[in-house]
Amino acid sequence: MARIFCVANQKGGVGKTTTCVNLAAALAEAGQRVLLVDLDPQGNATMGSGIDKRTLERSVYHLLVGLADLPAVRVASEPGKYDVLPANRDLAGAEVELVELDRRENRLRDALRLVVNDYDFVLVDCPPSLSMLTLNGLCAAHGVIIPMQCEYYALEGLSDLVNTIKKVHANLNRDLKIIGLLRVMFDPRVTLQQQVSAQLEGHFGDKVFSAIVPRNVRLAEAPSHGIPGVVFDRASKGAKAYMAFANEMIERVKTL
Repeated sequence: MARIFCVANQKGGVGKTTTCVNLAAALAEAGQRVLLVDLDPQGNATMGSGIDKRTLERSVYHLLVGLADLPAVRVASEPGKYDVLPANRDLAGAEVELVELDRRENRLRDALRLVVNDYDFVLVDCPPSLSMLTLNGLCAAHGVIIPMQCEYYALEGLSDLVNTIKKVHANLNRDLKIIGLLRVMFDPRVTLQQQVSAQLEGHFGDKVFSAIVPRNVRLAEAPSHGIPGVVFDRASKGAKAYMAFANEMIERVKTL
């Protein structure tokens, strides 16, 4: 039975897609069966998984609006060794079309029911906004993984996201909870980042993952090659951090 997790943050540029792609690859490396759902019209998680979004015949857009079923949309990421529901610019149109459809916030949840026994983990890469697409991700998920930089503005955005998750939990998805906060692009030489990190640990306690992803050039280079960072350079600090995070996720899921 798959555990479904959204990787979400309403702030842009905080490493959601990098986290989603590398966590998927690291979990697959650890022997888990993984499906990555790209809900961002930019399609960066699709490209980062080695799938060309420009040549797709079907995408997650077709799944959400009822033009295709999940097996017809699913594509294998060869470098990452996990499956992908890919996205491209077509998905931007889904925002408008979903408004008029039945069960509009549950379209992804309904589609995933067909494959819950095929995977151990389903990871959903959400766009950096509270849109109908993000809402579909949150309604389908058992929990939310929040990647964040240890900076002042990130703290402000975090409070908004926590409130959003509470509202979705109360009104649409009683299973939804915060699984944990992942500190990304971390530079221990910056005093402010150390202070914000300590604040997070003080306020959220064991909800803050022990794994910390450092700022790492090899992780930034990997998407241009269409390869997850943990495969691109296994020896890099970033890859090792995501492998540690994957192992932590496997252990954390056992206690949910």
